Amino acid sequence: MPEFKDVTDEITKTARDAAYVAVGLGVLGFQRAQVRRQELLKRLSEPRGRIEDRITEVRAEVAKRAKTVDGKVETAIDRLEATLEPIEERLPAQARELVKQAHVQAREVRQQIWNLLASDAA
Repeated sequence: MPEFKDVTDEITKTARDAAYVAVGLGVLGFQRAQVRRQELLKRLSEPRGRIEDRITEVRAEVAKRAKTVDGKVETAIDRLEATLEPIEERLPAQARELVKQAHVQAREVRQQIWNLLASDAA
């Protein structure tokens, strides 16, 4: 019977060694996957940084051009209001008050639009 015990001990030892080898290979495979994941993240972050830089540049350019357009619109509105002022003065009191309210609301809307554009550009 000692031979049977020796054989079972040898099988147990071989099975244990095989399990250790399998676990070791699994750990090595996992580590290799982690290294490749880190390399991939590094490679993907470089273009992303460039894209984010470009987006920042585009936002700044849009804000700059929006400010230019806003200035031109402001000039056009001032000219239009100056042209319509003599006509507004001839309106009845209630109508003049409505026109003033319309001017105030139009300016508020323009300011809100400008604030939205400025916050999106930031």
